[in-house]
Amino acid sequence: MERGLAARGPRSLLRQIREVMAGGGPAQGRLDMVVRIIAVSMVAEVCSIYLRRASGDMELFATEGLSKEAVHVTRMKPGEGLVGEIVRLGRPLNLSEATLHPAFSYRPETGEDPFHAFLGVPLLRGGRSVGALVVQNRTARIYGDEEVDDLQTIAMVLSEMAAAGELVELEELKDIELSPHKPERLKGVRFAEGLAFGAAVLHEAPVAPEKLLAEDPVQEEARLQTALKGLRQQIDEMLEGQNTLVGASHEVLETYRLFANDRGWIRGLEEAVRSGLTAEAAVERARWEHRARLKEARDPYLRERLHDLEDLADRLLRHLSGAHHAKRILPENAILVARNLGPADLLEYDRDRLKGLLLEEGSAASHASIVAKALGIPCVGRLEGLRDRLSEGDAVIVDAELGEAFLRPRADVIEAFRSRAAMRDQRRAEFAKLRDTPAFTKDGCKITLMMNAGLAVDLDNMVETGAEGIGLFRTEFQFMVAEELPRLSAQTALYARVLEVADGRPVLFRTLDLGGDKILPYMEAEREDNPALGWRAVRMGLDRPALLRLQLRALVSAAQGRDLSVMFPLVATVDEFRQARAFVDQELAWAAKRGRTPPTSIRVGAMIEAPSLLWHLDALLPMTDFVSVGTNDLMQYLFAADRGNPRMAERYDPLSPPALRALKTICDGCADTGTPVSVCGELAGRPLEAFVLIALGFERLSMPPQGIGPVKRMVLSLDREAAKRGVAACLRSPAGSVRQEIETLARKLNVAL
Repeated sequence: MERGLAARGPRSLLRQIREVMAGGGPAQGRLDMVVRIIAVSMVAEVCSIYLRRASGDMELFATEGLSKEAVHVTRMKPGEGLVGEIVRLGRPLNLSEATLHPAFSYRPETGEDPFHAFLGVPLLRGGRSVGALVVQNRTARIYGDEEVDDLQTIAMVLSEMAAAGELVELEELKDIELSPHKPERLKGVRFAEGLAFGAAVLHEAPVAPEKLLAEDPVQEEARLQTALKGLRQQIDEMLEGQNTLVGASHEVLETYRLFANDRGWIRGLEEAVRSGLTAEAAVERARWEHRARLKEARDPYLRERLHDLEDLADRLLRHLSGAHHAKRILPENAILVARNLGPADLLEYDRDRLKGLLLEEGSAASHASIVAKALGIPCVGRLEGLRDRLSEGDAVIVDAELGEAFLRPRADVIEAFRSRAAMRDQRRAEFAKLRDTPAFTKDGCKITLMMNAGLAVDLDNMVETGAEGIGLFRTEFQFMVAEELPRLSAQTALYARVLEVADGRPVLFRTLDLGGDKILPYMEAEREDNPALGWRAVRMGLDRPALLRLQLRALVSAAQGRDLSVMFPLVATVDEFRQARAFVDQELAWAAKRGRTPPTSIRVGAMIEAPSLLWHLDALLPMTDFVSVGTNDLMQYLFAADRGNPRMAERYDPLSPPALRALKTICDGCADTGTPVSVCGELAGRPLEAFVLIALGFERLSMPPQGIGPVKRMVLSLDREAAKRGVAACLRSPAGSVRQEIETLARKLNVAL
């Protein structure tokens, strides 16, 4: 069969389609003309366009060659039929005999019985399949690569036209959601508490193509080659240290350089330009194809590769637009929107203008979430499809109290948000007045309220909040925001500064808690099937003693003439703690041998996060100077529920008898041995949960800085002995959660929550 596009290429066809859609007449008539033009140009006996309804069903919108009576009648459920397979996979389907494919679904009303050869390509919008373009022939054959490329080019233009409202204008087609403009409410997971309202700023926002069709393909290819050359030069400069890229490690840049020189990627761009697309449209087409193929990948490595490809496409678009040297200026109230984000990326944005953060992926323990929490930036993550639903400058509400995002909110929603924000500001003013008030319960029990920290910027919060010390200093943050392993001098300087700012108040340094979701880009790490249960925290330190001893040496050096408290994370056995403590003794001996001034005192503790220790406290506690309960991981392991998984995040309640009994076991064990104990997990920073912790017997709580005010107000209103009696009854409950009972108890005791 002779290819109709072989001589002319798709450019003339695309112009014909544009002219038809720009003309007058009913929308359905113009759509019918489009499929007729494509069928003739592709020498196909059938050409059909399917679009996805808001319900997810794929509906036949226009056809040339099938029965006209099937238009707007034939519908397929998500994943049904060959069209459903194309949409599900997000890539072409090329068959010589369609009926033999396992996904084939026979629809008698279409009259497609005589046709054997089948070629379908997805209509992609932002990497999301929103429809399909199909051609069919009677002769059983496989369509050639050029035919597939041509149909993909046509599909890209059609998807853009559909998004612009040029394809579907009929009243009955209003539920087609190709380009979102209406208000939307997305449910995600709270990563860093707070409220924010502002304008959406897309992280590394791509420069949207203004033109899809090139006037001069030769000139367009020259533009592409110039931009590619500039891109490669920029990456080379970054690697040579002549330029910097926020948050990118040397290895990530090496990966960019490999991708930027990948012949397959470049060849695809060149072929798209030669087919009649502009260089920008070619980049967008390649981006959407990669996104559609990789976004469903289960392998974390492949998903990370998608981030690299996204970044590469964005950079190339900026080179094409000449905007690659332009400095990003944020609007007054910016809400940063990203699929994922590195910690240093976030630190480079203007803190005065950046008011909120929305992530499509990530977890509450991810790097960006932790930094956002430290900076007091409200953050909601796990917002599926977020980037595809937003445009630069859209109004956005970040509700990081309920874990929601409102896109283009209505006026009444904005008004309700402002009322909540005003109440929140009023409460913060009340908390500020309590800053210097000691936290005593009504019956005279002193509760020590400390803060969690991990960055130098956190230290200002100690004075502002009235924190009595740092109950958890996460030392890995320094490693995570650096482009190379921090040297001994850099580590020593940070720890010394923390102790200096603390000015005698206690600081509990947690040694490196790496592994799991905290992977350093400059350290080789193997992919693990179950990273939360894998090679991480103290396990990594014991297996790489040079890394752990270097950190302990820095801590000992920084604490010259001052008290030092060090604790090891995720200790699962007594032997692990014994080995880790031996390293501390070795570093003290190393410093003494060289005449260094030792710490005034040194206390070594363990973090209780692994449930295994609950049944070995009698052996562990006599070996420790203190322990700290990391409730985040303890609850995760206790319930076998990944806390970074949105399906699991709210599934199990820490205010349940199993969790409360575990905490009571730890508290009682420490009381019996006289071992100081604190709680440094997320529970400590929530007034209701802190109420329970104090009732169980805990007197030292460490929390995010913003939790100190609300928890202190609760403590000042609390009769601890009355709370103890009420919570003790809840421990015996057969219910899966006792949250409601505890809320009732708190109200009965007039506790300020």
